[in-house]
Amino acid sequence: MKNPWLKKNPMLSMWLSGANAAAGAARGRTIAESRRRTAKAAAAMTHAATDAWIAALTPPKTARKRSVKRRSK
Repeated sequence: MKNPWLKKNPMLSMWLSGANAAAGAARGRTIAESRRRTAKAAAAMTHAATDAWIAALTPPKTARKRSVKRRSK
């Protein structure tokens, strides 16, 4: 006698296929968003480090002296 629990169930198979497809799509979106955020954070850190090094290595700007205008009498 065959075991009835081992029979193929087409409804369950379709449901599991749909669930697997939805899970795969959600996983793909999550991974893509994670990669975008990682790239954005890395770019921000690179920009901040570059700005810090440029500020540290360039001499400070000297203040311009104002010329005093004298009135002639």
